[in-house]
Amino acid sequence: MGWALEACARVMRPLVRLALAMGLKHAQLELVLRELLIEEARKAWLDQGVKPNLSQISVTTGLNRKAVTAKVREAEEPLPHTEMSAAAKTLTLWLQMYTDDPALQSLPLVAEGEMASFEAVARHASRGNVHYRAILDELVRLNMAIERGTGRVELNAAGFIPSNDLKGMLAFFGDNARDHLLAGVANTLGAKPPLLERSVFASGILLEDCERIHQLTRQRWNVLHHELTREMTRAFEAADTTASGRIRVGIYTYYEDNAVGRSDPSDPTS
Repeated sequence: MGWALEACARVMRPLVRLALAMGLKHAQLELVLRELLIEEARKAWLDQGVKPNLSQISVTTGLNRKAVTAKVREAEEPLPHTEMSAAAKTLTLWLQMYTDDPALQSLPLVAEGEMASFEAVARHASRGNVHYRAILDELVRLNMAIERGTGRVELNAAGFIPSNDLKGMLAFFGDNARDHLLAGVANTLGAKPPLLERSVFASGILLEDCERIHQLTRQRWNVLHHELTREMTRAFEAADTTASGRIRVGIYTYYEDNAVGRSDPSDPTS
């Protein structure tokens, strides 16, 4: 039990840092944790083929029956689902086309016949479910595309990272971190076959070398990103409407000065 608590603490520490930066308090985090405990306990029972009653969920979570029956919270402004973003799908397809042919960094807004255009890319990426004008407005708002007065649109991003949209950034952070952790949890619990979840690390090296390795990773990722996008696009287009599988492949790099933030023996909170 102690090992499990320590592992959970390591995972939760950066989340607590984010929560404090966002101004969240203990009471709010407690409500979220209570809701998640109930949801995951119910799912664990259902995975065993049992529809749980209140007592079973109460015993599994350690919450009393009153807490289990109470409505914990209601998200007033839920984060967008990154997998379903028409803007993200359009930009990803456009980036793939641009990688194959750099001349496609600039596209006509609309075009006749088979000529490439932003309207055609957006229609293909969204399967015609979202109007190209709405997709373009979102990409322009995020500064990922530039609309020229000449009737052309220019690509202005290396990936769908909505850095000037806090809500969008939080959505991607939540989805990416969730799936990364789900892969590790599945492996820890004995997933067969195990999912890919690896890392390499070093300490006691110069920060300049950390940044050099960071940039090397970015370069290698760009190549792999293009290959993966192509394969996922092919799979998506070949699948019928009943296909329900989802996949997310990610990579990360984090480095810091390990001397910063170490406990000060004179600090009473240490």
